Amino acid sequence: MKILDLIQRTTEFFQRRGVDSPRLTIELMVARVLKRKRLELYLDFERDVPEPSLGALREMVKRRADGEPLQYVLGVANFCGLDFAVDKRVLIPRPETELLVDYVVKNVGAAKAMVDLGAGSGAIAVTLAKQLPGAKIVAVDASADALEVARANAARHGVNVEFFHGDLFAPIPGDMRFDWIVSNPPYIPCGEIASLAREVRDHEPRAALDGGSDGLDVIRRIAAEASSRLADGGRVAVELCAGQGSEAGRIFLDNGWRVEKMIADLQGHDRVLVAGR
Repeated sequence: MKILDLIQRTTEFFQRRGVDSPRLTIELMVARVLKRKRLELYLDFERDVPEPSLGALREMVKRRADGEPLQYVLGVANFCGLDFAVDKRVLIPRPETELLVDYVVKNVGAAKAMVDLGAGSGAIAVTLAKQLPGAKIVAVDASADALEVARANAARHGVNVEFFHGDLFAPIPGDMRFDWIVSNPPYIPCGEIASLAREVRDHEPRAALDGGSDGLDVIRRIAAEASSRLADGGRVAVELCAGQGSEAGRIFLDNGWRVEKMIADLQGHDRVLVAGR
């Protein structure tokens, strides 16, 4: 089968199955399997797709039609201009989280040490290590499976990140202090998980989504525990769910923090809280 025929037929199939961006989806899949850039396919539409590649594509098409996120099917997600390996063991990095990284990088000052709580794929920690090569970067996750992915991504990008397996600050040596404590914690209220898109609800790890009854359980713990791990003049930056800005700010204030900034996303929702002592 020629590339153009494959793209056209699969686009129609994806349309019938309600897959978002059906043409782009199959083009990305074909490019991935043939190890070509997507736009290069347009110069090669009459090329026959070899049978081994067709077999791989059939499996990818089935997975996406069944609701598996495209990033898992492709095995890669882009974050801050870098490609990260992702699979069902980790949350897919979101563009909103780039707001957090961008703010920290631009306001890093003389920071020497940073920790990413709930590292997942390692997107935050690895990107910080890539953009701030002089800083010590630590990453923590309660999931050993997630840390396996994160370590692979650190190796992929040739950066040095120190990984710890455990719950928030618990596995970090007691004498470690950080200039920045950052986190994209689980923040979806548990009662809302059933209403999420099937790609998220049925495929992404629930532990990386479920933030308790109001979505703020982990944020409460960070507000309560972070001060003892902060260097003088240090800062905390946490990602929030849309609509949590006011309550999250109150939680930090009640724990003796000064909320320095709320960063809004493109929809105008408070998305990142930055606080200092």
